[in-house]
Amino acid sequence: MQLDINTLLMAGFALAVVITIVKTARIVPQRSNYVIERLGKYSRTLDSGFHLLIPFIDKVAYVHSLKEEVIDVRRQTCVTKDNIQVGIDGILYIQVIDPHKASYGISDYRYAAAQLAQTTMRSVIGQTDLDKTFEERAKINEEVVRALDEAAAPWGVKVLRYEIADIELPISIKDALEQQMRAERERRAAIAKSEGERQAMINVSEGQKQEVINLSEGDKMRQINEAEGRAKEIELIAIATAEGIRKIAEAINQPGGSEAVSLRVAEQYVKEFGNLAKTNNTMIVPAELANIGGAVAGLTEILKVAQPKK
Repeated sequence: MQLDINTLLMAGFALAVVITIVKTARIVPQRSNYVIERLGKYSRTLDSGFHLLIPFIDKVAYVHSLKEEVIDVRRQTCVTKDNIQVGIDGILYIQVIDPHKASYGISDYRYAAAQLAQTTMRSVIGQTDLDKTFEERAKINEEVVRALDEAAAPWGVKVLRYEIADIELPISIKDALEQQMRAERERRAAIAKSEGERQAMINVSEGQKQEVINLSEGDKMRQINEAEGRAKEIELIAIATAEGIRKIAEAINQPGGSEAVSLRVAEQYVKEFGNLAKTNNTMIVPAELANIGGAVAGLTEILKVAQPKK
């Protein structure tokens, strides 16, 4: 009987030692803080590492993680500035920066942060039109973070960011927005088509205009070239004629030149009269035909008068 009592005493003593060791030695993990109370009053905050406590006097009242925490803000109904009800849910990112304030500044900072995020979101959405809720998500998130960070400062919590996860619209509003978007796309398509047709017409008219200009320029150059050709031809003919007349005059002044000219004139006279007889059935014969010599002499006399004097 005495042995059983001793055994029980030893077992109780061993258990007390184990409990004492457990109560005395504490290992705080990395990125964690333990808030210690001594006899019910705040004593100190333990950082990561090995620590010794006074058994049955010191106790770990709160355990806080210094890592970034993610809080799912459940869906809520908000009314926009233009009186449209939308369902919005989001994600909140917070971090404990002061374990003492997080322990004694508020009972549950996670729940408080989620509730404050919902109320702040309702307030911000109430000042925003429906169209801008989609266009200005970043601005809305910044406003929610600023309001939450100011309110959570006494809690020892830092609000890092807030993101809108989803915006749910009523079915009627969805249909109206789809019709509006469809009409807008059709309007843009019509504008693009008309712009294309207008540009095509401008291109065609510009092409026709350039074609007319090119044709007129070509016709102008052709007329100029033809005129220059005719002028050159006339000039060459005049030069040749003048040279021929000059040579004839020189030949006339040579010995026997007058007789040669008279003979040449007589030959041409007879030749042309013969051609006239071939082409006409009826022929009028001049009275001077019998005096061919006189006619030739008269023509020769005209050439002598017309030739330049030495």
